[in-house]
Amino acid sequence: GWAYDIGYGGLDHVLSLGHDVNLLVLDTEVYSNTGGQKSKATPLGAVAKFAAAGKEVGKKDLGLESMSHGHAYVAQVAFGAKMNHVVQVLREAESYRGPSLVLAYSPCIAHGYDLSHGVEQQKRLVAAGLWPLYRFDPRRSEEGEPPLRLDSGPPKAPVESFMEQEARFRILEGTDRGRAVELRRRAQAAAERRWNVYRQLAGLRMDEEPETEEELGR
Repeated sequence: GWAYDIGYGGLDHVLSLGHDVNLLVLDTEVYSNTGGQKSKATPLGAVAKFAAAGKEVGKKDLGLESMSHGHAYVAQVAFGAKMNHVVQVLREAESYRGPSLVLAYSPCIAHGYDLSHGVEQQKRLVAAGLWPLYRFDPRRSEEGEPPLRLDSGPPKAPVESFMEQEARFRILEGTDRGRAVELRRRAQAAAERRWNVYRQLAGLRMDEEPETEEELGR
C-alpha cells in the first residue's frame, strides 16, 4: 500500500531524480502490515477493511504513471506466472544506469485462499489480463525501438476465473450478489481497456515525430 498511496510522493520523487536506484515493490494489493486495509493498490471489486461492499474504483496503474517520466526502467512481474521473466527483469533493472522500478505481484493471506496454490493463481491473474507482464526500458529508444515491450499476451480467460478463487472477491456474492456481478463486469472491461492501452503504447517509439493536424484529421 505504501508505494501506491501514502508513500507515493517519495517514490515518485526518487524516480524523477534520475539516480541509479533500484526499487522493488512487493504488491499485495492491500496494507498488509496493518491488517489488510484497502489502498490505491486494491483492485476493483475486492473486499477489504474500509471496502466492505467491494472497492468500486479501479486499481491505480503505478507502472504506467512511472513510465511517464521517460527515463526510468519500469517492469511488472509475477514469479508464479513466468519465472524466467522475473530473472530477466531483475538483471535488466540492475544493469540500467538510472532509476529502476519493478512491480512484483505478491500473494497475501488477506486474499483469502490457500497460498500453496499461489503459482496457479498467478497464472490465472496474468491470463485474465489483470496483471500484464511488461518491461519499459528507455535504452531501446536509442536503438529506434519502442521502449515498452509486452511479455504476456492479450487476456485469454475471463476475470471471473481468477476472482472466484479468492474470498476477497467471492465473499460479496453472499451479501450482495447483484453488486458482485456488476463489479466483476466492470473489472472485466477495465482489464480489456488496460490491455488495449498497453498494446498501443508498445507500438510507439519515443523518437517519433507527433502527427500533424492534417494527419490527425484523416
